[in-house]
Amino acid sequence: MFCKGVFVHLQRAGRCIHSSSIGGLSGLPPTLKTVVDLGVTGANVKITGWVRSVRIQKRVAFAEVSDGSMPHGVQIVMSDPKMAGEMSTGCSVEITGQLANSPGHQQSKEIQATSITVVGAADPESYPLQKKRHSLDFLREIGHLRPRSQTIGAVTRLRDCAEMGLHKFFHDHSFVRIHTPALTSNDCEGGGETFNVESTASRYAATGFFDKKVNLTVSGQLHLEVFAGAFKRVYSLNPAFRAEPSQTGRHLSEFWMLEAECAFVDCLETLLDVEEQMVRSATQYLVDNAGEDLDFFARDKSHLTQLVRRLIDKQPYPRISYTEAIDILQRVDSATFSVVPQWGQGLQSEHERYLATKYFDGPVFVTDYPAAIKPFYMLPNPDGRTVACMDMLVPGPCELMGGSLRDHDYERLKNRVDKLGFEKGSLDWYTDLRKFGSTPHGGFGMGFERYLQMLTGIESVRDIIPFPRHFGRCQY
Repeated sequence: MFCKGVFVHLQRAGRCIHSSSIGGLSGLPPTLKTVVDLGVTGANVKITGWVRSVRIQKRVAFAEVSDGSMPHGVQIVMSDPKMAGEMSTGCSVEITGQLANSPGHQQSKEIQATSITVVGAADPESYPLQKKRHSLDFLREIGHLRPRSQTIGAVTRLRDCAEMGLHKFFHDHSFVRIHTPALTSNDCEGGGETFNVESTASRYAATGFFDKKVNLTVSGQLHLEVFAGAFKRVYSLNPAFRAEPSQTGRHLSEFWMLEAECAFVDCLETLLDVEEQMVRSATQYLVDNAGEDLDFFARDKSHLTQLVRRLIDKQPYPRISYTEAIDILQRVDSATFSVVPQWGQGLQSEHERYLATKYFDGPVFVTDYPAAIKPFYMLPNPDGRTVACMDMLVPGPCELMGGSLRDHDYERLKNRVDKLGFEKGSLDWYTDLRKFGSTPHGGFGMGFERYLQMLTGIESVRDIIPFPRHFGRCQY
């Protein structure tokens, strides 16, 4: 799908044509997607990109050139095999030629080259990416080159498109985006899994750069609640940092978190409706604008097609309470789980996987968890044992989202904070929000990488983010 603002640089009749009618950006070469989608058959074009493969035959040579703008590259046809003499996999090129209809079924157009310039050479003996399927583990070891692979290329385009879809949903529904801070003096979750920030400069050695202990944020929720007291509907999509010593494919030390807060909300069902509509809308946006990349992953995982259909289907996602979830799990053969599900204990990933993959075969909301296993800010339910909260479970990453109604009673929240032993006065600003025009409100957070992990079927979240940081690893 063509977006306005892309610069078109097509050669016709031996001269460059800058198409101002579509809002061109003067001086930038066109993307291959622009050339293929907008180019007229028979036109002279100039393209740039990186060579994925070269195939030299007796009377003709072929090359595939890619620039990341679309799932597949463009086939370059060279009537004289000598034209491919300096080309090799991985090199960057500038190619002039004629745009032609392609007889192949994998692409609509190809370029019949008239001149080829190698801009940057790549040694074919040492270039690690060849025209074959590389494992994701291998690609992770060459993180500076893996964006050129088809898999990471598709993930990257999906990241970009998914972010656009999420922003569109929130802006269409009058949410205001807030840039919450990366540096904070709080630990939102109260788990202590934070990265402390310290200055090593000698001039700050005695007092420290800040006047208090500071860490990288684990969540922007508390800061969003500040703005929800003035803007009613707010959201953020920012990095978050957690010092979890985990080596599983479900956790990262640095990841992206989508969070939203809504004021004047006193019903958990309302919050679930917003979350469901967000997932449905963002997924539909991907289907409409990045269908080829979704197909790339569904090619070997047919269940993904059914999952996407279920996500965008108008039928409501199932909603059960934590108590009902425990009941379902306890009726399963005890040998199914390594940890026996018990009321009052958190759901293990194997429990969540069973509910989302086996029992419901799709997304499911689990609500009203025991208060003892949830953070301090959640609104207590009338039963005194549970809180008005939810987790959204999905096939693949298991827990996709978590959220709750927030406790808006000053005295109750203040007592809770004091009992939990937070540093005295550190959350006074947060509890003060309940003293000055407080409202019932609630919000949720979604792991952006986990959302894409669900749609691609990729097992490790480390292959969803451009530069993975996790326990024992911070490359580049």
